[in-house]
Amino acid sequence: MNLEKVVFGFFIIFACTLNFGFFIGDIERPELHHPLELGAAVVVNLIATVLKFGDRTQLGATHLATSLVATFQLAAATLVWVWRLYVAEMPMDAEWTAVVVSLSGGALLANLFSVVLLIGETLRQGR
Repeated sequence: MNLEKVVFGFFIIFACTLNFGFFIGDIERPELHHPLELGAAVVVNLIATVLKFGDRTQLGATHLATSLVATFQLAAATLVWVWRLYVAEMPMDAEWTAVVVSLSGGALLANLFSVVLLIGETLRQGR
């Protein structure tokens, strides 16, 4: 068993599941989308992105691209949340929550692509 591949797979799947946990729930209810879960998703996506920098293959480039998309989407969601709460000093309402959750949905899609690539790569190597 290759420990490097285990860690790589762990962070890709963990990033996806954390993002899913934040995303799931009524899009307009801020109490169903915890900011710490969004923060954890950002951190784990950043770790997954860093782990993808070493691969020089075309598949590695695609992995990196999906990870960068997810990281940028989650960073944008975090910036919108921080802007609303701390710069505009307004509470999260349905409209702004929908924006944050929609951005995390885009990141979730990128995370899902990354997981599919990981599964495809694993199946291809097993033959």
